[in-house]
Amino acid sequence: MENKHGNLSIDSDNLFPIIKKWLYSDHDIFYRELISNGCDAITKLKKLDMMGEYTLPADYKAKIQVIVNPEEKTLKFIDNGLGMTADEVEEYINRIAFSGATDFIEKYKDKSTDDQIIGHFGLGFYSAFMVADEVTIDTLSYKEGAVPVHWSCDGGTEFDMVDGDKDEVGTEITLYLNEDCLEFANEYRAREVIEKYCSFMPTEIYLSKANAPEEYETIDVADKRDTDKVIEEIHEAAKTEEKEKEDGTKETVEVSPAREKLKIVKRPVPLNDPQPLWTKNPNDCTEEEYKAFYRKVFMDYKEPLFWIHLNMDYPFNLKGILYFPKINTEYDSIEGTIKLYNNQVFIADNIKEVIPEFLMLLKGVIDCPDLPLNVSRSALQNDGFVKKIEEYITKKVADKLIGMCKTEKESYEKYWDDIAPFIKYGCLKDEKFCDKMNDYILFKDINDKYQTLPELLAPVEKPENTEGETVVEESADAADAKDAASENQAEDKKEPEKKTVYYVTDRVQQGQYINLFKEQGMNAVILDHNIDTSFITQLEQRNEDYQFMRIDADVTESLKDDSEADLTEASATLTDIFKKALNNDKLTIKVENLKNADVASVLTLSEQGRRMQDMMKMYAMGGMGGMDPDMFAADQTLTLNANNALVQYILNNKDSENVPMFAEQLYDLARISNQPLSVDAMTKFIKRSNDIMLLLTK
Repeated sequence: MENKHGNLSIDSDNLFPIIKKWLYSDHDIFYRELISNGCDAITKLKKLDMMGEYTLPADYKAKIQVIVNPEEKTLKFIDNGLGMTADEVEEYINRIAFSGATDFIEKYKDKSTDDQIIGHFGLGFYSAFMVADEVTIDTLSYKEGAVPVHWSCDGGTEFDMVDGDKDEVGTEITLYLNEDCLEFANEYRAREVIEKYCSFMPTEIYLSKANAPEEYETIDVADKRDTDKVIEEIHEAAKTEEKEKEDGTKETVEVSPAREKLKIVKRPVPLNDPQPLWTKNPNDCTEEEYKAFYRKVFMDYKEPLFWIHLNMDYPFNLKGILYFPKINTEYDSIEGTIKLYNNQVFIADNIKEVIPEFLMLLKGVIDCPDLPLNVSRSALQNDGFVKKIEEYITKKVADKLIGMCKTEKESYEKYWDDIAPFIKYGCLKDEKFCDKMNDYILFKDINDKYQTLPELLAPVEKPENTEGETVVEESADAADAKDAASENQAEDKKEPEKKTVYYVTDRVQQGQYINLFKEQGMNAVILDHNIDTSFITQLEQRNEDYQFMRIDADVTESLKDDSEADLTEASATLTDIFKKALNNDKLTIKVENLKNADVASVLTLSEQGRRMQDMMKMYAMGGMGGMDPDMFAADQTLTLNANNALVQYILNNKDSENVPMFAEQLYDLARISNQPLSVDAMTKFIKRSNDIMLLLTK
């Protein structure tokens, strides 16, 4: 080949100044580009061997070497891939204009951008000029009779290309670092960057320091490899020790046999894992391997709850592993991490666009060769292909959860409290996900047992005085409607009966109601997360045959005794007494015979009224103001227990001067069991309690 000096085929002199400023915060990315190019060259050479167009040497071992030389301020990237001929150097290196350099300059010369640019225009090799004043290439093609090529460029638009002296097939790129980037010739910095970008590239990567003294290690003779450089043969004598026998005499016993060992030059250890866990068949991966991979990649030493191994070939190629991490929501961030790869080449550290919003807590790796190697987030957000990936991941998560619920119910229950808010949020955000998960959402009940919605709604015969049976019964309104329909023989006009699932939002605050339920062998579920109100509202909208009602929203028929006593007169009297004492015309007063005589009063707020209050609170928290809570006062009902001695006292001593004070006290006691009192109400309650106790001293 004749010596050649020429101009790079670009239409502007300012390409290299732009490259030098290229994504300055990510200027270490040149490591990824050059090593990735080496991996591609090796992959292509292996394919040629497989197709019979080239025969690899018997001792061939694919590898990429990175050699740092801080003294000479250089970096070398050496691969034993297919190499290049002079014509190929001319095409792929010199004629970069065809790769889009002109468009690149026009688009980015006056702008700063957050998009990753390298690779968009086939300019990966030129990322070297981000850190180097001069770059040389020494390459020898695999083709028979090929002549080695030496190429050099000092960062301008001119290059020199001459015959080289490389005698092994492959490519060696040397970077002469500029003064601002000498850090990349530091061995520890180089290791850090390679581990960041290249931890799972498909070819072994070795890092070394030029002119570093040799390091040694000792191995057994049996472990010797052909490539080991032996420095010294070592005979290790047998080890013995003296032991006392049963008869008191001593004998010498061999505890370690003699060994033949070798002192060898320390074997180089690759920085990467060419066969990461996600590339393997899930059936070949052990639980410990999944956990070890999680610790290594995410530096999280709390064990993940569980994981999902993605392995899809059609309609797109995608592999990966997604982990549900253990979340301590009080202290930990619930922000996950998704590492994106393209054919084991690291692309981005935290790409959320490919994950549905409700699964942002996940930590994982996704390898999708069908995504462009360098991809901007704005492009991802508007990409229909990415939407398909998101849908696939959502489906795989649902399938995993359903499978666990069916076959590993105990484990599923153990994880449920940690993942429930996110799964419920997913049901709110994604109808398809909700449809799949509808029958596999778990509800924890007041006996700390877990049930699915079908289990909650299954008809049961409720035995007397047994805990744990699910409350699935007609609400009072539904029962009244049924009676009316029966009496009027108007079955065709009757509203469909709804089964009621009772729930608790605060086990302490609603403890009185929980005890009443347990006494009657009734049950309720715990819904104490702020997402639950929206979640159960959505479930009701999608399913017309049941409704959710808070445990203190109504005094159920099951809590009343079977007495047929007429309470009409007592109800009128007590209503008059309490409305006057409380000065509250909006409050509904009911009198019932409750089974538990120790309960004097119960305050209930209609389910609709409570949900409206919750909605108001959310609006207020969002800075949107709120409505007057007093507008829901009419939804409150104070139920007085005619079987309670104190209620009987008030009924039989309605003219006593203490009755108004007792009425206020019973109302406040009922309120305390329903929600915390305001500061003023609590102050009055405490003073009134003292006044009532003083009555005992008179």
